[in-house]
Amino acid sequence: MEKRVLLAVVLSFIVLYGYQVLFVPPKPAQQPQTAPQTSKAVPPAAESPSSQSAVSTPKPEAAEPVLSDTAERDVIFESDAVRAVFSTRGGVLKSWQLKKYFDAGGRPLEIIPQHVPDGTPKPFTLTVADADVSATLGSALYKPGATEVHPQPNGAATVVFDYKDASGLAARKEFEFPASQPYVFLFSATVSRGDAIVPDVEFGPALGTGIVASGGGTYNPPPQPIFYRDGKVTRVSATKIQDNAVQDGVFGFAGADDHYFLSATVAGGQPLQVRYRPLVVPGPTPEQTAHFVDWSVRYSASPAKTRFFLGPKDFDVLAAVDRDLVRAIDFGMFAWIVVPLLRALKWVNVYVGNYGWSIIILTVLINLAMFPLRHKSVVSMRRMQEIQPEVKAIQDRYAKLSMTDPARQKMNVELMNLYRERGVNPASGCVPMLLTLPVLFAFYSMLSVAIELRGAPFVGWIKDLSVHDPLYITPIVMGITQFVQTKMTPTTADPMQQRMMLFMPLIMMTMFVWAPSGLVLYWTVSNIWAIGQQAFTNRLIGRSQKRTARPPAERRVKSVGGGKSEGAAKERK
Repeated sequence: MEKRVLLAVVLSFIVLYGYQVLFVPPKPAQQPQTAPQTSKAVPPAAESPSSQSAVSTPKPEAAEPVLSDTAERDVIFESDAVRAVFSTRGGVLKSWQLKKYFDAGGRPLEIIPQHVPDGTPKPFTLTVADADVSATLGSALYKPGATEVHPQPNGAATVVFDYKDASGLAARKEFEFPASQPYVFLFSATVSRGDAIVPDVEFGPALGTGIVASGGGTYNPPPQPIFYRDGKVTRVSATKIQDNAVQDGVFGFAGADDHYFLSATVAGGQPLQVRYRPLVVPGPTPEQTAHFVDWSVRYSASPAKTRFFLGPKDFDVLAAVDRDLVRAIDFGMFAWIVVPLLRALKWVNVYVGNYGWSIIILTVLINLAMFPLRHKSVVSMRRMQEIQPEVKAIQDRYAKLSMTDPARQKMNVELMNLYRERGVNPASGCVPMLLTLPVLFAFYSMLSVAIELRGAPFVGWIKDLSVHDPLYITPIVMGITQFVQTKMTPTTADPMQQRMMLFMPLIMMTMFVWAPSGLVLYWTVSNIWAIGQQAFTNRLIGRSQKRTARPPAERRVKSVGGGKSEGAAKERK
């Protein structure tokens, strides 16, 4: 295969990959039947009595409470990592703030959506098949074990809610917080009315604000269902939630996530049913719309110390909870390279203390490791460029022949003889570069999903490496360096193709305008390195020597045994 064909394939792959990664997918259409903005009632998540009972409109006349709280109040659990606020009304979770992560206003990040319609179930609402019982469980005032709970250094802190009424209905919820895992708690629940009743656990809407920042589509997508089953992670796009509303099976974990955070039950291999539905509501401002995923879980038995994770998709944090939970991070097809790169980036940052400089240092180290392959590729491309006039002369002589003409095979023979005489391998210019692509794409994928870059400043105007450059300086610099690199790179393409190649920097710059500044920084440093390496290689191998095409008769002369030419051998015969 000719080098320019290989080059075209590589460039096409890069453009297609970049288009899929960077361009914003269209926003999912609002579906009025799932969450009408004019109505405060919430429709069922799936056609099951328990889910319908959670939003039952009429409030039944409850039996006299026997064990309950006297008034609605908050119960607070606070550690170094989270601040959780529960309500005795329903014994539900009202707020879960991550103290080490911050929102746009600099406040601790809130995981539980706060701007949702009235009647929307809050996390850990219990529902059963009987609608009246579900309504009671959702509105009852549970008696708390304490109003403030703090971490215990030698054990787990526990938040307990109890309720019992004169009809015999009794419910108990227990949240246990392990000291070693700050974003995990163990949830247990029992419901009985004479006999034990297995309740469903409603998590309600997830996650955060549900607002997709304009221009940041891929890097700040709306929440979506995610579950790990049968050794495979499934992510359901916002437009296909209703087609995948009910999932049954044995799950490693199941819940909902966005780009950087996850809410999930870590089921540990127990069978369960997970139900999803889209929830579209007005945002905090009239111009915004919030997209949430309402999800709930039905266990085969009453949940007992079932783990829930509400926190960041940090590789080390997830791995400490469950090794399979790291699959919630979408590292892409090169995950086997991404993980070592992520660990390397964290290691460098321990010494540097700035993720921007850490990216630069790691980029230099990666390019240094790939220097031999790139050098070999550049040298081979230079040799191909030098013999290009001879190659073109051969191709021109056979240009009028059709591709199926047997005589056209002679052209390939002549080309191979020419490559052999000049010591050039046509594939050696592309193959070394192809070997480096997995590393480049893996580094690209890592920077796209690494939560370490969220809110991480670099220098001056770049306050957050996970969002685009607010002044668009780095994309412009990247485009300029890409143009210089393209001009310096040897090529065997014809003048028309060379002019088309010069448009690639403009295309790349346009694609990177809304990309996270950490990605743009990486690409810019790679370009600068490539320019320096090209200049070094040019100095090392000297100036290019253009060869002129020889006459056809001379090209057909081929050395045979004894140092005699093929023509001389024929004359002797």
